[in-house]
Formats: sequence, structure tokens, C-alpha cells
Amino acid sequence: MLVAPSILSADFSNLGDEVKAICDAGCDFVHVDVMDGHFVPNLTIGPVVVEAVAKTAAKPLDVHLMVENNTFFVELFAPIKPEYITFHIEEEKHPHRLIQKIKSYGIKAGIVLNPHTFPESIEFLLEDLDMVLLMSVNPGFGGQKFIPSVIEKTKRLKKLRDRLNPECLIEVDGGVNDKNVRELKEAGVDVVVAGSYVFKHKSYKEAIESLKV
Repeated sequence: MLVAPSILSADFSNLGDEVKAICDAGCDFVHVDVMDGHFVPNLTIGPVVVEAVAKTAAKPLDVHLMVENNTFFVELFAPIKPEYITFHIEEEKHPHRLIQKIKSYGIKAGIVLNPHTFPESIEFLLEDLDMVLLMSVNPGFGGQKFIPSVIEKTKRLKKLRDRLNPECLIEVDGGVNDKNVRELKEAGVDVVVAGSYVFKHKSYKEAIESLKV
């Protein structure tokens, strides 16, 4: 299992050291939640902060857009060259076009599905994707409780993924911890996002290692 701690749960007064600490502790990606206060009720960080994170991080960035006007935000963050940019299918009228736009910058493209969104809704996009992120909480805030139905949803997505694009990663975000990570792994998850679980743990290294099942 690959682990992507979400810096949404980090100590922002000490963000550079926090990013360095999770990289030193063995994370695989640094997950960056970008929220605009419209698509979700929270407002987080812009490109100036993310650029600083990128300079500090020894691991690739995984930028998760929770925004309206996806194209605007893709253009805003593309110069930072994260490894992945993922966007919500619920907010995009022309997802195929946006996937190609992200890839034109040399960045891997992913789609995010909210808890209510069927995995079959992206069947005809899967061949072009590098990642699908399943939300296991309602997007917008850290520290929420895991929604168990994502397990069955992951199994359905995995069948589609294995048939259409085996190289596409399946990522899950929300309420992930050492109690549910094995079940997620068995369902077909490749990457877990963990914010509160990692950053509230007494040892970032122990927390990350406990997720690498």
C-alpha cells in the first residue's frame, strides 16, 4: 500500500518541517487538498503555499482539487509540476478535455468520486486516467468518520479498472486508519490518503508503516 498523508491535518505554523517529517517517515506522496469555499464549504491553500511545499517535499505531490472552475485551477497549479492532479467528476462538464489538458503539462491525471457517485459513471474515461480517487467521507473537512460502503464501491471500480486500464491507481481518502486499511487493500486500493491518523499520531513513521500493508 502506498501512503499519501494529507497536509490538511498538518500544523500550518510549522508546515515546512511537517512536510519534511512525513517524507523522512517514509510516505510515498504528499497529498494536497485544494478547496475553494464553493464546491466545498472549506477554503484551504493556493499555489504560493503549494509551491513552497513542493520545494520542501522529497516525495511527489498529489494535488486534489475540490473546486468549481477546474480548468482555472489546473492552469494555476500546473507550473508547480505535481505528480498528480485529480478533479471531481461532479463538477466537470467536459472531463475528457480536462484530462488531456492535465496530461499536456506532463502531469498524471485523476478523477475523484464523491461517496454517492457510481464508479460506472467514469467507465468511458478510465482508459485515459492515471488515478481514480474514491472519497470515503464527504469532501471538505478532515477528521471525518469512514463511510463503509466505499469498500463495495472499490471492488466494483477494481473490476472496471482491471479490464480497461490495469495501470490506473485506485486511491481512497477519508477516515483511513490501521483498523480499515487491510480491508481496503483486499478490495483493491493502491494508495490511501491519511490526514488526521498520521498527523495526530505520536510517531509519523509508526503511523505510515502501519498503513503499508
